[in-house]
Amino acid sequence: MKGFLEDANYSIGLLDEGATLADVIDNCIYEHTQTGKRAFYVGDLGKLVKKNTQWQNVMAPIKPFYPVKCNSTPGVLEILGTLGIGFACSNKSEMVLVQDLGISPENIIYTNPCKQASQIKYAAKTGINIMTCDSDIELKKIARSHPNAKLLLHIATEDITADEEMNMKFGTTLKNCRHLMECAKEFGIQIVGVKFHISSTCKDLQTYIHAISDARCVFDMAEEFGFKMNILDIGGGFTGSELQLEEVHHVIRPLLDVYFPEESGVNVIAEPGCYYVSSAFTLAVNIIAKKTECDKLLPSGVEQTRDDEPVFTYYINDGVYGSFASKLSEKLNPTPEVHKKYKEDEPLFTSSLWGPSCDELDQIVENCLLPELSVGDWLIFANMGSGTLGEQSTFNDYQRPLIYYMMSFSDWDEMQDAGITSDTLMKNFFFVPSCIQLGSEDRFSTAA
Repeated sequence: MKGFLEDANYSIGLLDEGATLADVIDNCIYEHTQTGKRAFYVGDLGKLVKKNTQWQNVMAPIKPFYPVKCNSTPGVLEILGTLGIGFACSNKSEMVLVQDLGISPENIIYTNPCKQASQIKYAAKTGINIMTCDSDIELKKIARSHPNAKLLLHIATEDITADEEMNMKFGTTLKNCRHLMECAKEFGIQIVGVKFHISSTCKDLQTYIHAISDARCVFDMAEEFGFKMNILDIGGGFTGSELQLEEVHHVIRPLLDVYFPEESGVNVIAEPGCYYVSSAFTLAVNIIAKKTECDKLLPSGVEQTRDDEPVFTYYINDGVYGSFASKLSEKLNPTPEVHKKYKEDEPLFTSSLWGPSCDELDQIVENCLLPELSVGDWLIFANMGSGTLGEQSTFNDYQRPLIYYMMSFSDWDEMQDAGITSDTLMKNFFFVPSCIQLGSEDRFSTAA
């Protein structure tokens, strides 16, 4: 493991057993209140270790390949790389990130369904051979730029209950697989396996039965063409819930034993993304502006009455052009938690939350119940580790949130006991006392 480039400066606070995530958030909010109210994340990297242990207990021997686009922050990639996880990359920047970790090309898959020729050439130059393909046009493009490529045919699933529109865009049919194999033979390109993806919003796990059965058909088809297939990629769609993981395993294990038994030599892999990182990150944002219903212009002849319950609109210092970008595709339903203490019997008011851009699309929460808040108060959003920490917009001079990494001593001990630490990772840790002194000099280093 080479570790990150020296300019990727970050540190991980190693917490004594007496310190908690809430203590870290309190400390960071105190310091930001003193120095400038900027949105920030706290990432508990120990949760990545726990999730990997859970995966090994339930899903082994299926090897995880983490989709870098879910969360490409250095602390996450460093920990996952140390755990021996593979990586699924969608562009050159992501490939460079994981290669700088010292990850071997055999543990990297290029998964973008619409690849740029220049990035295919980069993959060829750096020895990244495994990539996905779902059309003859994409196959011909790969053949021109990367003749040594090893393709996974991306097949469409019958997941009509979830992201139907997305499944219509990407993935090929069984009938077209034969055509793609004919093209591959013509261009001298290897086909080594099959990939499918089932959305985490899919409620019918029977979809896995159809998908794995279809994959077996493609493997049988490949034998006719003389292709030696040895990879089955069952994609992502893992929510992070242990129950969901066990339910998926309960469905797919008998099928894999029948269609792809161990003696077949087929390596089954998956692409769990939000499974690893979603619950590991908490976002803290600050209220920068506030409006009430009485601030708005009412229609002519309508008077505001004092008996009407006020409705509050709050503007925060992060939005859909930053950490809440997934709201634009309706994949994120954030739930705010008020940081300051308030009485249990304190009245709650209808409220909405908006980002700082003043754009009509920049709505974070359309309707929620909150106590009356003031400018300068803080809100906390849990489960913000997936799809929120990649490259972000510079719209309206947007300032990216800081990131504070932490890990408990018990999680650190678990990593050491499993022998999954490295010298480059160890140098990033520093001790945080159980009684965190607010405003002290012991601050977490950040990766902006």
